[in-house]
Amino acid sequence: MLLFGIMVNLILLVVMFAIIFKANRSVQGSRAQNVSSEDLKSFGYKQELLRDMGGFSNFAVSFSIISILTGAVTLYGYGFNQGGPAIMGVGWPLVTLFVLFIAAAMAELTSSIPTSGAIYHWASILGGPRWGWFTGWLNIIGQVTIVAGIDFGCAGFASALLFGNPTHAQTLITYAVILVMHATFNHIGINVVSKLNSFSAIYHFIGVFIIIGVLTAFGPHHNVGYLFNANFSTMTSGSTPYWFAFLVGLLQAQWTLTGYDASAHTSEETIDPKVRAPWGVYLSVAISGIFGFILLAIVTMSIKDPAAVAQAGNNAFIVAIQQAVGGWFGQAMLWMITIAMWFCGLSSITSSSRMVFAFSRDKGLPLSHLWAHVSKKFYTPNYAIWLITLIAFLAAIFNNVYAVITSLSVIGLYGSYFIPIFLKLRAKFKGVWTAKDDGPWNLKNWSNPVSVIACVWIIFLVILMTISPSDVAITGSYTLHYATGKIFISVLVLLTIYFFTYAKNRFEGPHLGSYAEISKRLQKKDEDLAITGDPVQH
Repeated sequence: MLLFGIMVNLILLVVMFAIIFKANRSVQGSRAQNVSSEDLKSFGYKQELLRDMGGFSNFAVSFSIISILTGAVTLYGYGFNQGGPAIMGVGWPLVTLFVLFIAAAMAELTSSIPTSGAIYHWASILGGPRWGWFTGWLNIIGQVTIVAGIDFGCAGFASALLFGNPTHAQTLITYAVILVMHATFNHIGINVVSKLNSFSAIYHFIGVFIIIGVLTAFGPHHNVGYLFNANFSTMTSGSTPYWFAFLVGLLQAQWTLTGYDASAHTSEETIDPKVRAPWGVYLSVAISGIFGFILLAIVTMSIKDPAAVAQAGNNAFIVAIQQAVGGWFGQAMLWMITIAMWFCGLSSITSSSRMVFAFSRDKGLPLSHLWAHVSKKFYTPNYAIWLITLIAFLAAIFNNVYAVITSLSVIGLYGSYFIPIFLKLRAKFKGVWTAKDDGPWNLKNWSNPVSVIACVWIIFLVILMTISPSDVAITGSYTLHYATGKIFISVLVLLTIYFFTYAKNRFEGPHLGSYAEISKRLQKKDEDLAITGDPVQH
């Protein structure tokens, strides 16, 4: 595992900086040709949002939602129990490597089509309303469950710090209070929320540096080689080999590295969106990957009693910090992390409510007229905000549901990422998407291999999360085994039934504006192939 881990980390660094170099050359070439950013009118929408967000602000949105002080921390115990220290030393960089391919493919699409509809618009443009509808639904499933995962994780930390050994009821009450706070801020204080979101990115940087600095000063208990230890796992048995437990443990990193499409969603508010928004998508993953690895490495090397950390479950990170630092200083660090989670949850409700609003505006949800409503007093999608809050709370009522929530958010979000990346590959194969459709941020001849790797990883990831063991106690006598897969498949079946019985003939999709032309090209190419059966001539 040591040799494999070193190789993965080296490959990660080479790929990370190679993509940065390639994309930067493309951007510089476009600058030399005076390629300008396209305004929102090209998509058939009126420019209603103030376009004054700079490059750092755009990056900060995704960086705050990724929040390595949330995902990497709340699922620390889950990852540690599955794969032990190697999940941090090998698993984290392995996931970061493949997510960089996905982020690069999405950055290319952001540069080509910079609209707040983002993933939903991309799928509609490249595949038509049907693809757009399923993409929108998958993204909403991911958005709502990620709100639940973030705020329930925050509630777990806060209740543990407040009550010591909280009951499920105490955690649920804390969770409800946090959700109501976030919903209220988003409902009535959007100006305050915007300022808090900007402050959140700076707070995360400071928080990570403080934790790294303090743990380094107190001195790690293990050497670097401990990060590649593949001998510790509480989940292995005669029927569960270590390699499978390790793969399941990748959920820790995979759930953390989500939400970077937020930079694409805020492209309508970003100056020079065809360049700055894609950099926000890509760099938020790259920087989170680097600092997340350093944070996890220092914390893991500081563990003194691995068995106690493993037994702590969702509170494993708390126990690891207390072992390393202890006392009031350790408590202060844990409260600092909890506050970072609070910021992350606030941003997440802002992002998810906008997605629900945008999709409802195009009549993609039941009772769309309600969720597309905007408060005349506060100018916020108030009903959408409270809908997400209610569903997020209900999702966490049962015991042992945290791994299911986080797995569903990964499946939903990455499923929605897959569709437009795949559709763009299909359009390029058919000769519909050409070089003139690329934005200034693109990878030229690397584009297709990067997109193929991204699609393969997402397919592998969705299958892995679907078949991963997950038990949820519904009642005292009934436990739902393999809950994640069963719930996801059930939702897909219900969505398919709903689409073909109702939405198919009523959902027209979003405005495409000037991008209606590429959709027509794609449809015509499909019709020609259906008639002649001849391969596409490039």
